[in-house]
Order: sequence, then C-alpha cells, then structure tokens
Amino acid sequence: MDKKTIDDVDVTGKQVLVRVDYNVALDAEGRVLDDTRISASLDTIRTLIDRGARVILISHLGRPRGKPAPDLSLAPVARRLQDLLGRPVAFLHDCVGDEVNAYVHHKLKDGEVVLLENVRFHPEEETNDPAFAKQLAALCELYVNDAFGAAHRAHASTEGVAHYRTAVAGLLMAREIDHLGAVIESPERPLTAILGGSKVSTKVGVIRNLLERVKVDHLLLGGGMTYAFLKALGKPVGASRVDDESLAMARDLVKNGIPPGVALPTDVVVTDRGFDIKKPLNPEAQVKIVPAEQIPEGWQGADIGPETAKRFGEIIRESKTVIWNGPVGVFEIEAFAKGTNAIAHAVAASGATSVVGGGESVTAVHQAGVADQISWISTGGGASLEFLEGKDLPGLKALEDKTPKPEQSSPAGATGRA
Repeated sequence: MDKKTIDDVDVTGKQVLVRVDYNVALDAEGRVLDDTRISASLDTIRTLIDRGARVILISHLGRPRGKPAPDLSLAPVARRLQDLLGRPVAFLHDCVGDEVNAYVHHKLKDGEVVLLENVRFHPEEETNDPAFAKQLAALCELYVNDAFGAAHRAHASTEGVAHYRTAVAGLLMAREIDHLGAVIESPERPLTAILGGSKVSTKVGVIRNLLERVKVDHLLLGGGMTYAFLKALGKPVGASRVDDESLAMARDLVKNGIPPGVALPTDVVVTDRGFDIKKPLNPEAQVKIVPAEQIPEGWQGADIGPETAKRFGEIIRESKTVIWNGPVGVFEIEAFAKGTNAIAHAVAASGATSVVGGGESVTAVHQAGVADQISWISTGGGASLEFLEGKDLPGLKALEDKTPKPEQSSPAGATGRA
C-alpha cells in the first residue's frame, strides 16, 4: 500500500468527505438486509471521530439512473449506521446544494457524522462531471476514499473529487489493497485460485493475469463458464447456457489445449428443466450427476459434481494461499449448492491464507457458516476482479502516494489540489 491513508494526515477540526460503499440490499419495508459493508466502514469513521474530524459520508445505492428514487434513498442506511456506530448520524436529503452546504459548514461540529443522500441521484456522478466534482470538493478540506467496492469506477465521488482536495485512503481501502496485493505479489505457495461465475468474458483478463503474471500453481474453474470451455473443447453441453462472447474467448484460451495448472470439472450436476435463482426449482425437474464431457441433449449444467468437489478440495487443502472469486454452481438453489458449499468448507479447513472476493462468493461463505475462518473477505466485487486482472483502479490511482513520483512532486498549486 503506497498510498497515503488517514494515518498520514491531520484531521482534527477538519471537514472530511468520506466516500463509503453503502450499496446494500434493502427489503420491501426499506430495512437493511445485510450490513456487512456498513460494518466494514466503522473503523475509519470511528478513527476520524476520535481525532476530532467533522465526518461527511457519501455513497451510492443501486442504479437510480441519475434521478431521485425513493426506494433507493440512503435514509434507512443512516438509521442502521447510527445503530452500529452507537451515536447520532444526521441525514441530509441531497449531496450538494444550499441545504447541504449550510449544514456541513455551519452546523456540523467536531466528532459529528452526517450521511448525504444517494450521489447517483445526480447524473453528473457517473459521467464524472468536473463541475459536480468541484461541488463535492467544496464540502470538505480533506477527501477520503474508503469505498473499495466502487474504486474501479471513475465517477465524480470516487475519482473526480480527488483532483480538487488532498485525497487519501481510508483504513478499509488500505486493508483491501494490502490483502489482495499480498496474494498477488508475494503469496506463499502452492497458490491456488478458484474462479466461478457464469461468463468467461468477465473473467478472461483475470485468467490470463493469474496464469501469465502471477503464475498460480492451480487454477480451478467452475460455474457457468465450465460449459463454455467444454464446448470450446468440442464436448457436448446439452442445453447449458453459453453466450457467444464467452465461447469465443474460451476457444482462444484453449486453442493449444488446456493450459498447465488449469483444472475443469470432471463431473457435473445437470437438470432437465430450466431454473430461476429467484424461484424454487420446478418440482418435476429431474436432477442427476453425469461426466462433464457427456451432458445429455436438453439437460443443463448447474453445479460441479461430487468427484470434482473432492478433487478440488484436495488441491485446496494442500495449498498455502487461496484466492476465490465466483461460485462454482447455482448455489442459490438448494439442489445445486453442494459444490459451492464444499469449496467454502475446503477453503476454510485448508489453513491457507485465503482471500474471498465477489458478492456471490462472500454470500456463499456466510451461507456455509465459515466466514470467520477466511483470512480476508473483500467488500469489492468488480473492483476485486479488476485488481486480480492487474488493472489500475481509478479510485485508488487518484489518491496521493506516500512517496510522490517525480512527475507528481510539483507544488500543490500546480497540481490543482487544495
């Protein structure tokens, strides 16, 4: 972690704008269903409070398409944050404008916290509009990015505002980069990566980076991408879902055969009926286990089989470092959850340094009851993927380095920072 953090700056008496990731699920009554991301931000908030900062929190929630949406208000999040923090949290019904300016500049006191309304209610957020970023910067004297889950987005509140104020990382952001960076740059070996999910197209960059730069010892592939690889190898996949883009990318990856260290499932769980993760499986559906290379016509793959789960588990338990992103089956449906559950228990039992990233993988380890046995559970989905792919994250890149690079060593006035 070569970026400055809140430990490197004086925050006493300063208005500090903190970008958090409160993109959480709400129920029909507007209650927070999972407060994991809120809880993850508490250390940074408490540290700032204890040091006498005036804390201004900003986040997005969902996809309101640039206009107010009552069901995507952060008001319920403010209530849950107040419960978790154990102290008052004010809530404002916008993130810019006269009311917001008046509150943060004239009412907010040292050690107090306010949460602003959903920043995506403004279309200028996602377009990273400079004028909007300046409005956000005008609220504070210091900017802190603690939203690793949104660090791969070059939006006004994640990247744009950093051009107008001193910008440093929060404690969660720092820990995310430290843990993910360690397993990529200096892992204890054997290093095993497990990749699942539905599309090769979203993981191809990660696969290449893990094989070519990180040089993982084992790369275990599962989930929906299994069937793209099988089809690319000329094997029947029945009615399994394979999109054209994923198939083309899978063909390119295996054009010279399966790369060394890569393991595909040898058996899979299939069903003769379609399924929807939001609904129970059709009671008339047949489910059976078949060799991965012999999926019958009209049947659809939905999970790795027990033979694969055992083989993958043995590899995981012999590993010293494990990275896992993406479920290996449709774990939301009980009939297809055994494979992902087995992987979760194998990772937990391995004793290896383990990093789990991606929303579905995180849900899986909690569902399996082994979350407390995982070394690090990342709050980032797309961000953790892009980090594993070796990409620069705009929200991280915009923060100040501890040791300025030569081209960044000019006076603050020359860089536009205040």
